[in-house]
Amino acid sequence: MMLLSIKILVVKKNKGMTTTKNKKFKPILNESNNNISQEVVSRLRDMIHRGEIKAGDKLPPERDLAKLLNVSRPTLRAGIRSLVAIGVLQSKQGAGTFVVNNEGPPSLDGHQLRLLASLRGFTSTEMFEARLALEMAVAGLAAERATSETLASLAEELAGIFGSIDEPEQFLVHDMNFHQLVATASGNRILTSLMNMVTTILFDVRSKTVKRARDLKESAEMHRIIYRAIRDKNVEGAREAMREHLLNAQAAQEKEIEYGNNGKN
Repeated sequence: MMLLSIKILVVKKNKGMTTTKNKKFKPILNESNNNISQEVVSRLRDMIHRGEIKAGDKLPPERDLAKLLNVSRPTLRAGIRSLVAIGVLQSKQGAGTFVVNNEGPPSLDGHQLRLLASLRGFTSTEMFEARLALEMAVAGLAAERATSETLASLAEELAGIFGSIDEPEQFLVHDMNFHQLVATASGNRILTSLMNMVTTILFDVRSKTVKRARDLKESAEMHRIIYRAIRDKNVEGAREAMREHLLNAQAAQEKEIEYGNNGKN
């Protein structure tokens, strides 16, 4: 009986410690109306800079962290994958997500590219061409190197893409998750980091217009074609499918901007 009481006391104590520790994660209010996944990225980065989360610290489980930050799990996953891609976080299979150790290699940061874009006046066409070259490369490598685990994750995001055709903003989250998984499947961390630097900026722009998207079925089908090419280890097919998809995405975004300029919702 005494042993049982001690066990209950330990459980209660541990629960209290976990609750106190997680109080540092405040809900995201998104008063600036920015893309929520980018708000997740900004919040976690700021917490790391302030020392509220330290190198080696483990983040709460996905379900718990999504509740703490007041965001959906797909949105949280998109933010975490962005930070994993640039080397800020590290996901360990079966163990969780951790802040990378200070001894790790330096990571690439999209803020520098934004600054250069402002200073040098990079055009949207130049940024898109960079994305096209990088994503075609990673798609080809993914077709060579994708593991069964990565293919399963891609299939899951593909299902999310088709499931959110009528919800443009949620569609865009699954879209970004899918592209980041393709990059991860390439097995080339340098290309992945470079790609995410460029695509994060373009994603920020698209997040402001995607709500005006008229038909996302074609985009969803293109993602299916990319997935099948990678699954079938069709290198050229994956590269060409990615090229066609990105060209279509660029045209769709131009239409969304046009709708906005004409005062259409």
